[in-house]
Amino acid sequence: MSLTLRPGPLAGSPGADVNYAIDGPKHKLFMHEFPRRVHARFAGETVLDTVRGMLLHETGLLPVLYVPEEDVRTDLLERTDRSTHCPFKGDAAYWTVRVGDRAAENAVWAYPEPKPEASWLRGLLAFYWDPMDAWYDEDEEVHGHLRDPFHRVDARASSRHVRVLLDGTVVAETERPKVLSETGLPNRFYIPAEDVRRELLTKSEKRTVCPYKGQATYWSLEGAENAAWSYEDPLENAFKVRGHFSFDHDALTIEAEPPPTTA
Repeated sequence: MSLTLRPGPLAGSPGADVNYAIDGPKHKLFMHEFPRRVHARFAGETVLDTVRGMLLHETGLLPVLYVPEEDVRTDLLERTDRSTHCPFKGDAAYWTVRVGDRAAENAVWAYPEPKPEASWLRGLLAFYWDPMDAWYDEDEEVHGHLRDPFHRVDARASSRHVRVLLDGTVVAETERPKVLSETGLPNRFYIPAEDVRRELLTKSEKRTVCPYKGQATYWSLEGAENAAWSYEDPLENAFKVRGHFSFDHDALTIEAEPPPTTA
């Protein structure tokens, strides 16, 4: 999902064919400027607002935004007794965000005395995402986490023959799917709604949010719960798969054949 998760070059074991070696510790830290304004709100207050955010990539983890202390409403923070140790960054201190009668316990952390090899963390604070009420990238609300600048989502029209079967029954069949490629994930085929046997699908209660594609609605088949999903109002990176269904379940067989070649 990022530079620091497979197959990214800074993952612990990227597993890629390369003609170079990265000289350094197996567990790597890479920090760079986040290019846009970020602000977050809690209980009606803006608790951070920065154009100087720094994105920390760390082996095996999703990137984390660190913010200069000066860009945080420190008057809303209460130091707690919690402390954790990271062998790569140092000892972390924690703060609770409190506004009126609402509190987000231990929602903020920092490294007051970071290890020398991570000294650039001094003076920066990080926030857990979920305790805040809302996050904004510039003036657009974002869900899940900030978008990693190194993460891509590409959707392409295809003429592959794709069939989805459940116990031998064809659930969907098309020769006009969209192929969606996303960093760190296998390709997914998205099938137009007209080529799906919609009478076999039942909308489920499950919803998930992807920072790159939007909110997914899930659909079940008899004997295969949440076997399909769709993006009814996708973000711009996934707009081409609007009105399409993708399938993935152990009970399903998904066949994808290349189009016939022409002489």
